[in-house]
Amino acid sequence: MRVCAVAPFAPDDATGSGNPRWQAHDILRLHRLEAFDNEPAWVRDAFARTPFVVVRRAQVAPGFVAVGVRGAARNERYGTWARCNDIEAVVKPEALLSASTLAADRHALPALVALDALRSDSPSMLDTFTWGPTGSVGFELATFKPTVTSTSDLDLLIRIPNHFPRDEAQRLQALLDTHAGSAGIRIDAQLETPAGGVALAEYASGKARVMTRDANGPRLVADPWARDHAQAVL
Repeated sequence: MRVCAVAPFAPDDATGSGNPRWQAHDILRLHRLEAFDNEPAWVRDAFARTPFVVVRRAQVAPGFVAVGVRGAARNERYGTWARCNDIEAVVKPEALLSASTLAADRHALPALVALDALRSDSPSMLDTFTWGPTGSVGFELATFKPTVTSTSDLDLLIRIPNHFPRDEAQRLQALLDTHAGSAGIRIDAQLETPAGGVALAEYASGKARVMTRDANGPRLVADPWARDHAQAVL
């Protein structure tokens, strides 16, 4: 997040990532978005146009969820907090695989072309996982508001609860690279692991330790599926 609101609760009240119903990259429709001090001027208009936010990774107190607001410009990103009682609906990335944009001409945008190709490329390695689009593609499919541009990347979330061998990760990265090359864009995939989010490209590269991100912040870990993730927070 480019800007983040001060938490509306004491640090000692934070108990972790909060309600397990809300996971990072879920898109929430809100009844209202509470305003906090030093909120950027664009936030109220953005929320009025599109009353949706994206769940982000941060420690929260009971009754709150950490969220991000998207503005019209690329640099308009605001990290803030929503009250759980204000949530009207939840859309998970994997639920968007069957979604479609309202206007047929939107399908010609490279990021949406790439997603359509991945969805129709079956059987494929992706069939064995729970996955879906995030970023601008996911936001547009969830909200029906034009968000994707001709230069947008395709961001994916792939849920990997069990150990994922490096050679299989390399095969998956090669598959995504092929589709990215065909569409002329980048496809950035994040693995959702027990230790948090891990970039597929980094894990597939064979590094001894990879960066994971969870509610406590970034960490370097050797195995995102190990029971003990006590490596130091960076």
